[in-house]
Amino acid sequence: MRTWPARRWAVAALVAVLAAIAIGVPTGVISTPFYTRMTPVLWWNYPVWLVSSVLEGLLVATYLRAPNEEVSPQPPRTARAMVAGVLSAFAVGCPICNKLVVLALGVSGALSYWAPAQPLLALASMALLTHALVRRLRTAKACPLPA
Repeated sequence: MRTWPARRWAVAALVAVLAAIAIGVPTGVISTPFYTRMTPVLWWNYPVWLVSSVLEGLLVATYLRAPNEEVSPQPPRTARAMVAGVLSAFAVGCPICNKLVVLALGVSGALSYWAPAQPLLALASMALLTHALVRRLRTAKACPLPA
């Protein structure tokens, strides 16, 4: 990452901000008039939200092609990163505001079972994002394209 051009860092910063908004607004971590969260934001929601957003920005920036690189014939494999982004939104979201969880477990189940599982989802999300980023960086370093 030390050799990244400024354009790649700019994309990483822009995507991190967009990810922070995309996760923070619908989950109520960012207070807006569009949505009122029914449970308070917990202290660990903020670091998970920020770390996930930064990791997503860095990961997306690895897909940005340098001007002298050739286009890869294979499409990018982004399923893990997308799953990790969704997991981070579920992890920091209000447990009883999630319609799918309330439909499946009910309000008491959401508070009894889903809320205690959210920190585990947060760890899984950050682990998947970190794993995907490390694999992308290692691959870029191990397999440089010919000049």
